[in-house]
Amino acid sequence: MITFITALVLLVLGYMFYGKFVDKTFQPNETKDTPAHTMEDGVDFVPMNSNRNAFIQILNIAGVGPIFGPILGALYGPIAFIWIVLGSIFAGAVHDYLTGMISLRFGGAHLPALASRFLGKSFSHVVNFFALLLLILVGTVFVTAPANMINDVIGSETSYLTIVLFAIFFYYIVATLLPIDKIIGKIYPVLGLLLILSAIGICIGMFVIGNPIPELTFQNMHPQNIPYFPVIFLTISCGALSGFHATQSPIISRTINNEKDGRKVFYGMMILEAAIAMVWAAASMSILDGDQLNELLQNGGPTAVVNKIAIISLGSIGGTIAVLGVIVLPITSGDTSFRAARMII
Repeated sequence: MITFITALVLLVLGYMFYGKFVDKTFQPNETKDTPAHTMEDGVDFVPMNSNRNAFIQILNIAGVGPIFGPILGALYGPIAFIWIVLGSIFAGAVHDYLTGMISLRFGGAHLPALASRFLGKSFSHVVNFFALLLLILVGTVFVTAPANMINDVIGSETSYLTIVLFAIFFYYIVATLLPIDKIIGKIYPVLGLLLILSAIGICIGMFVIGNPIPELTFQNMHPQNIPYFPVIFLTISCGALSGFHATQSPIISRTINNEKDGRKVFYGMMILEAAIAMVWAAASMSILDGDQLNELLQNGGPTAVVNKIAIISLGSIGGTIAVLGVIVLPITSGDTSFRAARMII
């Protein structure tokens, strides 16, 4: 319990102090017009306030990473907390901040355009290829993952998977093409609130149930004795450091109203993602022991763990709402994956 609370406090302190240091080093210019104003087109370049941008950013970058990754990382025991905290403060949040702010300074440019500017036009073609491949693959995963989760929530003997797949993909097409403030700008604040409330609910549920959260130990507790290093860095990525975020931050660099909002929107939302990752990692360790978690992952995957933790922590109704908060993540990252791909093309 002490380790978990300390980790959350460190994340807040990281935002307050190290985030401020990074922001001061970059030197945002509050008087400089942002691309949202100088290049406003009513589609991608649209000025929006910091709260709306923050909600969009957290849903852009999250996906299922800050939930599925920490659940898998929980197999190693509390040592996973170290990577989440240190990775997000000193690596992930810095990465998201700098990719967003550098894009902001150069007209909302995406990775290939930035590569062309700094590394040469020939190298930008390589970045173009891999960026588009990444976005299409990620977008595809973020069609199938939420579709399977929704189908599980329905719980009917008849599978509605095909219908759900087509519905999600149709939404992606519409959200990708319409102006960012028409769908994404309107529903993301609501969905973002649902995500945050579901994480808070799971956190409260852990304390109510009273199962102890393991305290910090450097012992590798993985049931299959899989080495911690370097596998943990790949297992928990979106909750600590993810290169995928570099394709998402430029979307919001085109809607930032003022450069002073960058710390809150880019650095702050990565810290929030890390806090969500901490909650799910802690819940996996608290509610399930290593053998139970391992067995559940082998039989039903991370989705089964999410359902079990949500139902145990919050009951059938609250658990279903919490699962819906999780389902939101891949859907909202999927539409912006395809949107980023469209921008690059």
